[in-house]
Amino acid sequence: MSLLPRPFVFVRHGETFYNRARIIAGRFDVPLTPDGEQQAINARDWLDEDWSYIAVSDMFRARKTAMLAVPNGRFHYFHGLRERNWGTLEGQAYRHPMPYVDTPEGGESWDGFRHRVLDVINTVLDQYERPLFVAHSGVFRVIRDAAIGTHEGPRVNNVSPVECVPPGRGQTRWELRPLAENAFADMTE
Repeated sequence: MSLLPRPFVFVRHGETFYNRARIIAGRFDVPLTPDGEQQAINARDWLDEDWSYIAVSDMFRARKTAMLAVPNGRFHYFHGLRERNWGTLEGQAYRHPMPYVDTPEGGESWDGFRHRVLDVINTVLDQYERPLFVAHSGVFRVIRDAAIGTHEGPRVNNVSPVECVPPGRGQTRWELRPLAENAFADMTE
């Protein structure tokens, strides 16, 4: 499954205590840190638009980020935009490299996760011009894979919006344009 060729903006939720400790949260519904809440508030300048549609993961960290970053937004919550179920890896430290394409014990396969996420994104893109998606780093990894052909690359930083632009005339790949400085982590994970 590929992305429908329509532009959109993606933003990852604010920092959580699990992010700070470099622990895999996955399906754990963890809260934002005070810094994570401030990151969302600081993103208002980048996200101050009249969005055609705002699609948000139904997990607390994404919902809270959306409410703080776009305080007057009208949100639509999707179970399909949740972070990947990492099974027995949830609650453990990040690994290097992370086994993104492997199916973790008791967890969700990469293909299943990818299909679930792209189904929601394409449903929204089919109906709305340049919507905003607020979700998780794993969701962005799916977007990267569908847009440029690889899930590999630096992790998208917390509350660092990325404009996703489909190929134009004479182009073959999507552009993933950071709307803020330092949108991507220095390390490749």
